[in-house]
Amino acid sequence: MTAPSTVGLSSEARNLHWLLTNLVEEVPGLQSVAVVSSDGLLLLSSDPADHAPKEKKDAPTGPRGSAADLATVVSGIGSLTVGAAKLLEFGGVRQTMIAMEEGSLFVTAISDGSLLGAHAAPDCDMSVIAYHMALFVGRAGHVLTPELRDELRDSMERKSGDVRSGR
Repeated sequence: MTAPSTVGLSSEARNLHWLLTNLVEEVPGLQSVAVVSSDGLLLLSSDPADHAPKEKKDAPTGPRGSAADLATVVSGIGSLTVGAAKLLEFGGVRQTMIAMEEGSLFVTAISDGSLLGAHAAPDCDMSVIAYHMALFVGRAGHVLTPELRDELRDSMERKSGDVRSGR
């Protein structure tokens, strides 16, 4: 995986990018990871299309497995599980794991309603992925301040604007 471009970002944002890149590279079976804000916006992604050099932005990308789709699914599942926990009076949701025929989906609460979502290969070790996601949350949760979320959101919006304009 190519490391995301972190030019112009704060040291906290660069460290969070590094943690996310390291998570995907070090954990067997992880295919894509996204950090999503409480309002469902993509803040950070391991999707190589989001971080490719501008001249490589025309590489084929599709909805299946893209970071934007993962963010949408993570946000929806996060909302659904929070609603279920309230309805059933089970307390806060820490992690949701869904095993499907062709892969697994994980959603872990970070802080302030932010979520870490990941999809993995069907033969992944779910306990290993859950453990490493919990480690990521422990390391990243305290630095994901409102200011950092705003910086990451602005960075993703600039990147998507560059892709749309062909820059």
